[in-house]
Amino acid sequence: MNYRELGSTGLKVSEIAMGCEGMTEENFIMCAKLFDIAEESGINYFDLYSSNPELRSAVGKALKGRREKFIIQSHLCSIWKDGQYMRTRNLAEVKAGFSEMMRLLQTDYIDVGMIHYCDALSDWDEILRNGILDYARELKAAGKIRHIGLSSHNPQVALKAVEAGAIEVLMFSVNPCYDLQPASEDVEQLWADENYANHLTNMDPERQKLYETCQRLGVGITVMKCFGGGDLLSAEMSPAGAALTVNQCIAYALSRPAVSCVLAGAHSAEQLKEAIAYESASESEKDYALAFASFPKISWKGHCMYCSHCEPCPMKIDIASVTKFLNLAQSGKNIPETVREHYAVLEHHAGECIKCGACEKRCPFGVSIRENMSEAARIFGR
Repeated sequence: MNYRELGSTGLKVSEIAMGCEGMTEENFIMCAKLFDIAEESGINYFDLYSSNPELRSAVGKALKGRREKFIIQSHLCSIWKDGQYMRTRNLAEVKAGFSEMMRLLQTDYIDVGMIHYCDALSDWDEILRNGILDYARELKAAGKIRHIGLSSHNPQVALKAVEAGAIEVLMFSVNPCYDLQPASEDVEQLWADENYANHLTNMDPERQKLYETCQRLGVGITVMKCFGGGDLLSAEMSPAGAALTVNQCIAYALSRPAVSCVLAGAHSAEQLKEAIAYESASESEKDYALAFASFPKISWKGHCMYCSHCEPCPMKIDIASVTKFLNLAQSGKNIPETVREHYAVLEHHAGECIKCGACEKRCPFGVSIRENMSEAARIFGR
């Protein structure tokens, strides 16, 4: 299992992590099974968005004796009321829900306290106005949560929280089809067939800005909806008009700036093992570039996907990394020192480019790589 830094939290998380969707299967027996597989495979991170008390209790039992082996991302504002899940911005309900969660999980702290499901700017304002963020900060000061997060499907909302310095971790929906869709306060628009009816081109700039801003500011992204609810794995269901594999979806998400892990929502032991198998998959099995280039409904022309098909470079330049650092440098008013430092320690730099153009002939997306190398050399001075 490979591990990644979770932004600036100091936590190292397994790049394959667990969602909780399938833990209710087999009358909650699946919960313990999935945790056993996770421990055996080196998964150390999981998300618990559900407020179902039976599930929370099952997770608490599954963690007994191995709490320190797992990093918990669990949600504030997700409560159980009248026998069903509910999202709330009522501070009293949030506090009661958190207390119940801690009791059922049988723990005295949560690693990442995630403010649950904020997809509208007005909702973010309500979170501030109702004292939800202040409460999360109180919990952090008391050591009951270690880090504050936010879950969202809307890049505008997420970016506002990130730029305000309010959160350390962002749970966000990342996959090659959702990344084409502009911000909306209606999450259903991410699935709506009519939004994919025409030929679509390139990533929504707000989503790219969000990922790059998270990278610059040290906010780690944990990925939900990597497989688009399973739709991307089916040619009939996929908005792209073609199926992707589990490995291709995971590889795409993990190659986005700031992404630390993919939360695999497995409904069976086999599904979780299929996600874990990514760790031993070949580079050709992970390769998403050629599949993307052949999508009948989507074009990524001119957009670098960090896929490294442009390599090898005769000057041994890591073109994908140079391009990523260039994009990070261009996404803000000033170049963060961390970006300069990461660029500086590259073994070879953009200024060494001899403009042979071999990379551009291999790029499936028609990126102007030589122009990017010239701009990177100008910005970074080497």
